[in-house]
Amino acid sequence: MSMYADCLNLIAGEHRPGRSNAWFDKLEPATGALLARVAASTPADVDAAVGAARSQFDGGAWAALSGAARARLIHRLADLLEARTDHFAELLAREQGRAIMEMRMLDIPMAVDTLRYFAGWADKLEGRQIPTPGFMGRPTFNYTVREAVGVAVLIVPWNAPLMIGAWKLGPALAAGCTVVIKPSEDAPLALTALAALCLEAGFPAGVVNVVQGTGAEVGRALVTHPGVDKISFTGSTVVGRDIAAAAGPLFKRLTLELGGKAPQIVLPDAPLEQAIAGCAMGLFVDQGQTCAAGSRILVHRSLHDTLCQALTGAANSLSLGDPLAAGTQMGALISARHAERVRAHIARAVAQGATLETCEGPLPDQGFFVRPAILSGVTPDMDIAREEVFGPVGAIIPFDTEEEAIQLANDCAYGLSATLWTQNLTRAHQMAARLRVGAVAINGWSPLDARLPWGGIKDSGTGNDLSRSALDAYLSEKLITLVM
Repeated sequence: MSMYADCLNLIAGEHRPGRSNAWFDKLEPATGALLARVAASTPADVDAAVGAARSQFDGGAWAALSGAARARLIHRLADLLEARTDHFAELLAREQGRAIMEMRMLDIPMAVDTLRYFAGWADKLEGRQIPTPGFMGRPTFNYTVREAVGVAVLIVPWNAPLMIGAWKLGPALAAGCTVVIKPSEDAPLALTALAALCLEAGFPAGVVNVVQGTGAEVGRALVTHPGVDKISFTGSTVVGRDIAAAAGPLFKRLTLELGGKAPQIVLPDAPLEQAIAGCAMGLFVDQGQTCAAGSRILVHRSLHDTLCQALTGAANSLSLGDPLAAGTQMGALISARHAERVRAHIARAVAQGATLETCEGPLPDQGFFVRPAILSGVTPDMDIAREEVFGPVGAIIPFDTEEEAIQLANDCAYGLSATLWTQNLTRAHQMAARLRVGAVAINGWSPLDARLPWGGIKDSGTGNDLSRSALDAYLSEKLITLVM
């Protein structure tokens, strides 16, 4: 496979290398071969990108556009992305190592739908009129307007860069913000290509900027930059804490969508066939490299052996290989370092007493592959039951009562999402009310939609992507009072 062109910054409408002219390599996960050289940026590049965004926000062509005009541009971006589905599917599969079918079925359609959903809001940002008793005996006329918060930094992870990038870009642009995108150094290509489509769609130069580089240098410079008003970050809890600590004293607005350790609770009356397929999907989509991965399988003891056997069979039957091949069901993990980390999680679980149910089958000769793993005999105190693995690893934990299932599900630092499998809808709603998470799905794993809020509590972060609530995070309400 050939190497892509250099992955550059996009600043003020120009594709350019970093000021230092330094580069780092992006390897293809499925082969380990060089995929692209990526610009290694510096704080000087951050200054230029933020300056370009600030110029457009404070009085550029973008600031003069109506909501309806912004909507037309966002719709045009969605149309261009949809028309280039094949190109983006291959690009994503190669830079992430994921099976191309997932890109066609999940990531690209949702990215397109998300952009169209938020385009629909751009001309509907209404204020309100508020009656009061008046001021010092004089009547008043009070109204509010909704205004964009300013320059927004969008820090996007490597596990679903295009889709999550659209989750952030859509509401930011609909609100009227200008943006600086910081892609993950592990998956910068598709997101940079999406930013380039913004220029083709007709967005003024400087509205959408991209700065490549590491989190330690570029990410920190963006988070602490005085010209930045809003930060939206998706990634690890550790990095999220660092961002909150750095941005908090500067009073920047924050949305943090962080880690997860989602429970999938299989009750004794579960629709078993549906639950098995759903649990497998929650474990193995994106090689388990998702914050919503349903990696804790809490199953009623009466179904434990049946579910364990079925999930083990599903894991063993998955076809690993070239993510561009039609028959591939699971690709490679993002990097050699991450693959080793996932293997270490599995080994530590076995050392702590868990049983590896899946077989040690052959792997492709090259690339960063890990066979999916199902672990039984897991107890709640084991690391595998408490730490986010971010790989295709499921821990099966039995329970005897609903109360025990709730306690096991909530006994976790994370609180992003959970799934309930049951045919008793009364029980489902009662249990959903007691789960300490941001989203509960009943009889379906993580049914994401642009219209539904997505975010967590506890160590899973604060604020939401998606839905009207995500749009509100890029807006402020200004009060105007006329004393008559």
